[in-house]
Amino acid sequence: MGVLLFLFVCCNLLFFLPDSSFGSDTITSSQSLSDGRTLVSKDGSFELGFFSPGSSKNRYIGIWYKSIPVKTVVWVANRLNPINDSSGLLIINKRGNLILKSQSMRVVWSASLSKEVQQTPVVLQLLDSGNLVLRGEQEGDSGTYFWQSFDYPSDTLLPGMKLGWDLKTGFERRVISWKSADDPSPGDFIWAVERQDNPEVVMWKGSSKFYTTGPWNGLSFSAPTTRPNPIFNFSFVANEDELCYTFSIKDKAVVSRIVMNQTTYLGQRFTWSNNTQTWDLYSKAPRDECDTYGLCGAYGVCIISKSPVCQCLKGFKTKSGGYMDWHEGCVRSKALNYSRQDGFIKFTELKLPDANFSRVSKSVNLKECREKCLENSSCMAYTNSDIRGGGSGCAMWFGDLIDMRSFPDGGQDFYIRMSASELGAKGVPRTKIVVTVISTAALLAVVIAAGYLVHKRRRNIVEKTENNRETDQVQNMDLELPLFELATIANATDNFSINNKLGEGGFGPVYKGTLVDGQEIAVKRLSKISEQGLKELKNEVILFSKLQHINLVKLLGCCIQGEEKLLIYEFVPNKSLDSFIFDQERCKILDWSKRFHIICGTARGVMYLHQDSRLRIIHRDLKASNVLLDQDMNPKISDFGLARAFGGDETEGNTNCVVGTYGYMAPEYASDGQFSVKSDVFSFGILLLEIISGKKNRGFYHSDNKLNLIGHAWKLWNEGMPSQLIDPCVQDSFNLAEVIRCIHIGLLCVQQHPKDRPSMPSVILMLGSETVLPQPKQPGYLADWKSIRQDYSSSTPESCSTNTITISELEGR
Repeated sequence: MGVLLFLFVCCNLLFFLPDSSFGSDTITSSQSLSDGRTLVSKDGSFELGFFSPGSSKNRYIGIWYKSIPVKTVVWVANRLNPINDSSGLLIINKRGNLILKSQSMRVVWSASLSKEVQQTPVVLQLLDSGNLVLRGEQEGDSGTYFWQSFDYPSDTLLPGMKLGWDLKTGFERRVISWKSADDPSPGDFIWAVERQDNPEVVMWKGSSKFYTTGPWNGLSFSAPTTRPNPIFNFSFVANEDELCYTFSIKDKAVVSRIVMNQTTYLGQRFTWSNNTQTWDLYSKAPRDECDTYGLCGAYGVCIISKSPVCQCLKGFKTKSGGYMDWHEGCVRSKALNYSRQDGFIKFTELKLPDANFSRVSKSVNLKECREKCLENSSCMAYTNSDIRGGGSGCAMWFGDLIDMRSFPDGGQDFYIRMSASELGAKGVPRTKIVVTVISTAALLAVVIAAGYLVHKRRRNIVEKTENNRETDQVQNMDLELPLFELATIANATDNFSINNKLGEGGFGPVYKGTLVDGQEIAVKRLSKISEQGLKELKNEVILFSKLQHINLVKLLGCCIQGEEKLLIYEFVPNKSLDSFIFDQERCKILDWSKRFHIICGTARGVMYLHQDSRLRIIHRDLKASNVLLDQDMNPKISDFGLARAFGGDETEGNTNCVVGTYGYMAPEYASDGQFSVKSDVFSFGILLLEIISGKKNRGFYHSDNKLNLIGHAWKLWNEGMPSQLIDPCVQDSFNLAEVIRCIHIGLLCVQQHPKDRPSMPSVILMLGSETVLPQPKQPGYLADWKSIRQDYSSSTPESCSTNTITISELEGR
């Protein structure tokens, strides 16, 4: 069975220059590269040309080591579209773009330009680093790269290449294995940097995690490298601009690469010699059984020297109490109080658990971190986020802890929440501590106790009365949907197990569950510390109980019991639209017909909210992540926590608290707090352009860093080149006239002035007919989004967050 390898390989440099090369590292716009000809970097290290992998007869254009007799390909352009003969031709077209054509002159592959080529003459050059660049031809422009192969890795990471994210543009670089030695098309294994609060590097097998490095701690990943490293240096950058891993070679006489390998079995070791001429395997990941992701389940720790390798942490026991499948993990020996009565046990030399459900506060020290974690009943563990200089920053984990292992010669300190009784059982001298504390505090307590107790009682009475009043309001409303018991939902979600967690937003986590009758559900669990609390719940319950449409997620009920506030929805298996259109691999699942189906369905859902429901609803947070896809890829609009309801003929309102998501807000709403059905139309227009392009409006900047996705689309429209906006993932499936019409409609929806935008019924009509459309006027947000964001942030009331979901409001009029 094929297994993923993570390789550093090295060899001595040898130099060969065959007759078929140009003898040059560059071609100009007047030249081309045909099959049988190659480019060679100036120092002779790398070669670019056509090749056939293994026993395959297909032709690909790629880069390999020129200096190594055993052909080792490090980059492939047309991974998905091979040429079946020797007619391939690599050229720079009239627009300055790099394209690969076949015998029929069909475009097989083209470069995705990161910077627009206007009148600047360009050349293609293979650099000594192995980077293929499209750059300016003039001497002053030689350092301007309009495109580079280093931004589009195949299965190999070379020194100087970056793995990770450009946070300014939202662009991601990831490494994907070949399917086999004969087929360089993308395989199952992916190596990528997780864009999250507490970043780590993850290897995926399909949609499942295969291996994680543990989070970055300022010096290394928490899964340390035990072998001394004389060969390479590596760095990990995590700031506002980028999130990326890269490495460099210490000895320039050594060749080294990192490669994702899906066909070689773990455990083989290779050496390089002039006789055998093979690669030396320097290191690999996963290294051993303990590197298997989640091997020991929740609260289990893998110890490679033990038998079995999986053990429960101190204070935990096997879930079944005997022989078990370790994927079930461990459970606490003594239940938590979920209050300040709990404490923490320090564990040392650990690889930190999966950081997906952790949060980082860089300005908080370790002592403050403990207090913050103790105050949050969902916080299960904490540690320093940066261990340099004795440690700083705060990383807190929420939910079950998974994917931990022991490193006797490395790892990190980790503080896990335990019940007070468990701490006592571990030998903590509780009596002595209590006596000392009471004695020390006695004098002060006598002085302030009476006044403090009176104040606290009054405050508790007010808070309890208010909370009970709001809870009673929800429970006594004519909801037209059932109230669930907490025990029913806890049983359905396996007590809100991390294994059932679907995601998390500002409101709190969402879990998958299965009711006793087999019905699958999604449970939104409002955080006990969420600012929304009962307000958001009341908003969604009131609105959702009155909404029924095939393109809206169905609310099945709610649960209010003690501090728990839960919303129960139908389960939508394919998750959200953004997980498809913005993913380099999953985007291929959505061909144009599916995307057009999603566009039309979403439009019908918004039209229902604006016109056909019993209340006129303005969603205010329409975006790709709030459009869910069912098993048949039917779109369902979700998340009504920010929606506003109107009665009668009202269609607009005003607020001092602007809420929603950057990149989707209409200009009049972001700047002045004015929202209407036309502000939803603006958001729909953004969504439409994102579906067509596969690019996010938020974080997208074009060549001069002043055009976001709307501006880029508008520029292409005015230049008569709107087809350049189309996502390459749908290049073989779309009806060009239909896509251009959708771009046209999108630009009509995002026009600057609300009165110019069409209504949603008009949008439905335009999507379903061939009527002549009006010419769009200038859209909003053509200016530099950074300055808009700065101005908007400065004008927003301090009580309102300027990020995604913040405060929910309901004003039924």
